[in-house]
Amino acid sequence: MTSVIKETQSIKEAVTFINTIDVNKFSRLISRIIQKLHLKGERTFSEEEEQKLQTALSLDKQALNLVLETAAFILEQAVYHNVKPTSLQQQLEAIHLNPDKAEVFSQTWATSGPELVEGLKHNIFAPKKLGYVGWQLNLQMAQSSQARLKSPNAVLQLGLQSEDSEHRCCNHGGTEAFCMKAHKRVQENVFVEFNHQELLEFYNKLEIVQGQLDSLT
Repeated sequence: MTSVIKETQSIKEAVTFINTIDVNKFSRLISRIIQKLHLKGERTFSEEEEQKLQTALSLDKQALNLVLETAAFILEQAVYHNVKPTSLQQQLEAIHLNPDKAEVFSQTWATSGPELVEGLKHNIFAPKKLGYVGWQLNLQMAQSSQARLKSPNAVLQLGLQSEDSEHRCCNHGGTEAFCMKAHKRVQENVFVEFNHQELLEFYNKLEIVQGQLDSLT
């Protein structure tokens, strides 16, 4: 079977961090992730738990986020491609994950994978499409009158488009012209502000998403 786990730069960095984690702690971490993976609107760990994990695993916030995102990605790929546990372990070792950590993924996937698949089957949603991206840079002056430092922030404008999924007009005998008007896409503007560190973390997540897309094409 062709490998579904591509060794992108983000995954390389994540593997380096994962290989430093105690195997018992890593096993508990993966068990928690696979239990929560089907709950898309819910965080795997609370902010307080993540702070404790940073200390327990000797990782900073950015490294921990990368580890969590990568572990979730690997398990998602196992779901979407119906990867066998033995194949998953081999693929992970091929991207230089230590054998003990690869075995943790394999064993966790073998025991908890079926429950995850069942949970994802019920996770049906109608995603919105990104129709437009705009941005601007802001400089905020420091609050203290004694300080002259400026804090740069980026504001992204995301134009989200959606369609009427219920199609009530068609179900109630509407004319073709009326139906076309009813199905017209509606745009919703969402504004998100980032400082430099937040934008960097967002970029790293986008790179993981890009890796997921690349693995499916």
